[in-house]
This record gives sequence, C-alpha cells and structure tokens, in this order.
Amino acid sequence: MVPQSELPPFSHGLNGWFMAYVRRYLRKHFHAVRLLAGEDGRPGWLDVGDEPLLVYTNHPGWWDPLVFLFLGARGYPARMSYGPIDAKALGKYKFLERIGFIPIEPGTWRGSARFLRSAKAALSRSDVIFWITAQGEFADPRERPVQIRPGVGHAVAAAERGIVVPLAIEYPFWAERLPEAVAAFGTPIRIADHAERSADAWTECLAAELAATQDRLAAAVITRDPSQFTTLMSGRVGVGPVYDTVRRIGAWFRGQHFDPSHGGEEGGAA
Repeated sequence: MVPQSELPPFSHGLNGWFMAYVRRYLRKHFHAVRLLAGEDGRPGWLDVGDEPLLVYTNHPGWWDPLVFLFLGARGYPARMSYGPIDAKALGKYKFLERIGFIPIEPGTWRGSARFLRSAKAALSRSDVIFWITAQGEFADPRERPVQIRPGVGHAVAAAERGIVVPLAIEYPFWAERLPEAVAAFGTPIRIADHAERSADAWTECLAAELAATQDRLAAAVITRDPSQFTTLMSGRVGVGPVYDTVRRIGAWFRGQHFDPSHGGEEGGAA
C-alpha cells in the first residue's frame, strides 16, 4: 500500500470556501454548465461505488481545472479531488496545494516520479478522484488523432485496482453572449480486468476511448440542443443592462413576458 502521505494534506474547510468561489466564478462567465446524458438518456454521472477513480481528460482551455473541481463536488461530494498541475502555473497561489493541486515539474525525471507516486497513491484510495489533463498541453477538441502523454498509461499500468474513465470537455458558443461549459464521461474501464496490459497498450487504449468520448460530445454540441444534457448550473443570460432594459420595455409594450435569453432556454439547473 502506498503511504497516504504521498498525497498532500487536504483542507476541507479551505476547499469549501474555494468551491463557493468556483461556483460564483463559473456562473459569472458561462451561460450554463452541462453534462451530456448517457446513451440511455439518464444523467451522465458514473456509478463507481467505492472503487478508486482516475479521470483523464482532454485539455481545451484554461478553465479545465475549475470545471473538474465543480464536477467532482457536484457528482462525488464524498471524494477529495486531486490532480497534477504545472508547478510554475501554481505560482503564488500555494494554498491550492491544500485543496488537491499537486505541483509537478513537467519534462523532468523528478516531475515524472512525483506524478507516478501521486497517481499510485490516489488509486489506492476510495475517497479520492484523481484528475489528469492527459494531453499535457492545450489542444483543440476537434484535433485528431488524440494524443495523450505516456505517463497516463504508465500510471494505470502500475495500479492494481480502480476505475479509469475519459472525460471530454468543450466551451462552445450557442445562442447567448456567454459560452457553454459542456462535458461528457466516457466508458469506465476496470483496471483489474486488464492486469496484463502494458503501459504502451494502455496509452493507446485510453487515447482511443478519449477520442470516442470527444466525438460523442461534439455530435451533441453541434445540435445546440440543451435537452441532450443535464444542466448542472445556470449562469448569466442576456447582453447587458442597457440593451436588456430596452428589450424589457419593448416586451412590456407588446404585452409579452420578457425573457433575457436569446434561445428561449435559460437552462434551469437539475
């Protein structure tokens, strides 16, 4: 068993404060945060029981870590979210280490070793979600083939148990001034069912599964149909106070109810 100390101490109080900030920040900058429904039409959350959980993702933008934290808190509130981040990006915000951000020096043996130790520790615990931006750098969500860092495959190959699952994320613009934040979980893979799989084989398999998840999300995004998603949070609608005031007055003169959204759908949170 990997010592629990391989993961930094987690401050639940500080995490609660920061998550309140994250929710306000996402609500301010996005029209809605949505999770693609499963193929059966049910909400797209994973049923992983008490298995250790590693979620690896594409990396379309700066917002990704905040979306991870929000999804983790919303779907798996009993679990602590941990994940590697570039030590330079952590900068002066050292308090983030106390809520699961693990500083890594990319491209170094030291950084690789700490990443693998952290992943192994996370995959020995059922109270953690370990998030990995598997592409390692920003990449357009339509870019193919999907390339992921080999360290992801090595981390999974070294684990004895747990579930690994892809997560696709996009930030499309639909009918509103602000973008949507949309996500989709892919097919969970039980690590113990593939104990003989090599690190290289894992890397190839995980890349293919992530690409398939991104394709499924892209197909739903193109429809611009919110009914295919579970709306987890509703953000701002409309253009601005001056323009929306003019629209409101016009609606009043016409005897109509004023709806600030352009698409007629404000995305009530489920």
